[in-house]
Amino acid sequence: MTRLTKRIESVKPSATITISAKAMELRAKGVDVISLSQGEPDFDTPNHIKEAAFQAIKDGKTKYTPVDGTPEIKEAIIKKFKRDNNLEYKAENILVSTGAKHTLFNLFQSVLEEGNEAIVISPYWVSYPDMVILAGAKPIVVNTLQKNNFDLDLDHLRQALTDNTRLIILNSPSNPTGVTFTKEQYHGIGSILKDYPKVLIATDDMYEHIFWGNHKFCSFAEACPDLFERTITINGVSKAYAMTGWRIGYCGGPVDIVKAMKKIQGQNTSNASSISQAAATAALNGSHNEVIEMVKAYEDRHQYLCEALNNLDGFKVVPGTGAFYLFPDVSKAIKALGMKNDLDFSEYLLEKAGVAVVPGTAFGAEGFIRISYATSMSALEQSISRIKKVLR
Repeated sequence: MTRLTKRIESVKPSATITISAKAMELRAKGVDVISLSQGEPDFDTPNHIKEAAFQAIKDGKTKYTPVDGTPEIKEAIIKKFKRDNNLEYKAENILVSTGAKHTLFNLFQSVLEEGNEAIVISPYWVSYPDMVILAGAKPIVVNTLQKNNFDLDLDHLRQALTDNTRLIILNSPSNPTGVTFTKEQYHGIGSILKDYPKVLIATDDMYEHIFWGNHKFCSFAEACPDLFERTITINGVSKAYAMTGWRIGYCGGPVDIVKAMKKIQGQNTSNASSISQAAATAALNGSHNEVIEMVKAYEDRHQYLCEALNNLDGFKVVPGTGAFYLFPDVSKAIKALGMKNDLDFSEYLLEKAGVAVVPGTAFGAEGFIRISYATSMSALEQSISRIKKVLR
């Protein structure tokens, strides 16, 4: 007889964390492994951000803060939303959490319950469906296709919407594909959602600044201002500022929803780290010069890796316009090696090539793998060489 709930037993461990942990375990045993599995910048946090943290410690800012964040960080977030996204918020519209994952969890717990449905677009970030399940709701997956550049088919979206739909999750630039929604694509999505007033829109803009598309990055609430009061815009400092370990995420949204999220947070973690909040404030208010340099490096790696992957037998990849991932279709390589699926293929690459990747099944797309290029160019070159050898 199990002592665990059916809900928790239906949730899978995070695939990205599991693969990264296995790669680190092999390294600890002396195995030469190149990890292309973890979504974490390989750069250090910029110095002016670290200095702000040091100063916060010196100034004794080591106590509890308000649950929803210090006045300083909330003001910085309000300015960021206005400066970068043309969105107007007040302090009561802002919640600061322990990472954007925590922000999303608070949101799902606040607006979803048993009998509800949430639309998740595949390929999706691995945690979306499981966080929906943990809220008691049902994830409804709408698939996109590589041959269509992973663009969302609006007819498929219409078919997925029901009287039980309460939330749709949009992620741009995408983890795992690197594809970004355009303003025009958001207009199309918004035109459909206008007819479903019960549906809230959660936009995960975590990779907003890691972007090199020909069009200007646009957040959903900016593209569809008539849906502003139904949109929760989620972001954080982890990726753009190389601050994954600092654990600061935030959102802007309707007062009633943000208030509910604050209530949830007040009963589990309370405030995010006071020192991390000070550092994140400096990140949001400070120079973006180092961010620009990091993004240029990501773009260079992206260009190299696109060409290199498409030259591998059985690989096919479409270029992205942001984040630091590529999502190649490896179904032909899997078939050529006589394997069953991308899980076996990923295991094979780890054991035979010493390269850690994440199977596409974890992102709702069987026959694919996710490759992170948040690593050095030399590591990418070595990885391609190793993979090429084991495909023969």
